[in-house]
Amino acid sequence: MLRKIRLSYFGLILGSILTVIGIIGYAQGNATVNLAGFFYGLPLLLGGLALKASEIKPIPFSQPTSPEILQLRQQQATVTQTKLRNDVTRYRYGQEVHLDEALEKLGLSPTDEERPTLVAIRETAVDSAYCFTLEFESPLLPLEKWLAKQEKIERYFGPGIRAEIKQVDEEKIDLSLITIPNP
Repeated sequence: MLRKIRLSYFGLILGSILTVIGIIGYAQGNATVNLAGFFYGLPLLLGGLALKASEIKPIPFSQPTSPEILQLRQQQATVTQTKLRNDVTRYRYGQEVHLDEALEKLGLSPTDEERPTLVAIRETAVDSAYCFTLEFESPLLPLEKWLAKQEKIERYFGPGIRAEIKQVDEEKIDLSLITIPNP
């Protein structure tokens, strides 16, 4: 629930209220209210504006997650899969796109223009194993480059992960992070 709260709106609303109170205090000659309103209100308002300018929205699910998959997630999801899902499904600030640092470390972001963009996620099962799929738009990074990084992707998101990379259409790549069940 708290992950869905937009800090930018919180700053904008609270900052606006305090600034208006400060203006009213100034108009009425009340120096204490005026000072408190401006001293706290304007920085909060400006901070809210700055957060709004650097805000990226949560990534949506491309399909609803069934109760069976939710149960499988609780049983098999790795710490990395859970952190990744939590990270991309909340508002982010100060980044250009979701997973920009991870893509750069994996060598899948040679330039800002070529960087794939995460557009959706989904949770499924593959051979009775939990599967967390990241759906990317990747018009300038061919499938061959993704496949060349498959082993590095498994190490980066592992342990206990097997990565599958599929080209859905000419500009879309699915990166599936599948849990390797313990024997």
